[in-house]
Amino acid sequence: MKQKTKTFDFLLMLPPLLLSGFGIVMIYSASMVTSVMKDEPAYSLALKQGIWFTVGLVGFLFACFFNYKIYQKLTKWIVLVMVMALLAVELFGVTLNYSKSWIYIGSFSVQPSEFIKIGLIIYLAAIYTKKQAYIGDFFKAVLPPLAITSLLLALIIKQPDVGTAAIIFSIACTVIFSSGIKFKHLSLLIFIGVTILIAIGFQMVTDEKASRFTGAYQPFEDPEDSGYQLIQSYIAIGTGGVPGVGIGQGIQKLGYLTQAESDFIMAVISEELGLFGVLFVLVNLSIIVLRGLFIAKKCENAFGSLLAIGISSMIGIQAIINLGAISGLLPITGVTLPFVSYGGTSLVVLLFSVGILNNITRHVNYHRFNEESTIPEEQETNKQVTSNRFRQTYSSR
Repeated sequence: MKQKTKTFDFLLMLPPLLLSGFGIVMIYSASMVTSVMKDEPAYSLALKQGIWFTVGLVGFLFACFFNYKIYQKLTKWIVLVMVMALLAVELFGVTLNYSKSWIYIGSFSVQPSEFIKIGLIIYLAAIYTKKQAYIGDFFKAVLPPLAITSLLLALIIKQPDVGTAAIIFSIACTVIFSSGIKFKHLSLLIFIGVTILIAIGFQMVTDEKASRFTGAYQPFEDPEDSGYQLIQSYIAIGTGGVPGVGIGQGIQKLGYLTQAESDFIMAVISEELGLFGVLFVLVNLSIIVLRGLFIAKKCENAFGSLLAIGISSMIGIQAIINLGAISGLLPITGVTLPFVSYGGTSLVVLLFSVGILNNITRHVNYHRFNEESTIPEEQETNKQVTSNRFRQTYSSR
């Protein structure tokens, strides 16, 4: 039992749980006033996030103990479920914030595209593990799996959900590059992918979506419309300073900063908890990402290594896009901050994904401890042999 406990990576387990709990508190702070204005209890969104956290915790524990190598045998079913989930959105989905990305289950909304992130990581990790013997062959090894990836991206872009599509495209490039393909092949894929995304983007662009770019890079030219949200974010960040104004005491969430509990929750954290709150989030996210990459390096199984890289990149890329949006470095795309923002589906997927990372590190640690345990056993045997020889020699005298 003691040896099994040693296999757990508590440095990886603690940060996502801390961030999830912290997120529930900040969601309550960011949404209590707007919830009351909608004739709902002040804690309504925090309660929903807490329920999702419970579901995610179950998924986290399951993934910690479920052998990650089994996912490699389920790739066909995973691909089928991903395609069916996106088709279900197309047929039965509802439109929120200009995107048809959600399906309602009772009073809860589910965003299937969130599950596509981890599903695609598993698929790409499994398929490129199989192709390691001829990974340098572009047409035989690299190109075929991209048909599935392109189909999934097309269905997500059609919703349209550009933010999620950008994350999935970036994750795919990271996993493919890490699989060992030639750099020129990766460069070609990125060039083709970006070109197609830009072409589709120009065809699908609307005045509302175009305003996100002008609002991100020229917010003060239209402070009442396209630049309004970013300016309010700047005010929240600037007001907080180093110490913050105190939890629950922020002003911007009182109707000035929209989506304060989801996309712009870091702005609320900056205002209420200042630099210390921001560092708390950034340090914990960094630990998860860097620990995941460390696991990928230590894992001798190619599938486990690619899986760890994919999950780490998913969390890191999503955090960068969210933080870039609230600071004006990137356009606002509706991407949430991992573990912290309001969003049940995202939280469940992230906790499940980190559970997989823990399972990978458990396997790594288990093999390492077994290798180390052989040395003390040999030493003990040598001591016993020496002791017996000493007794025999002493008694003969």
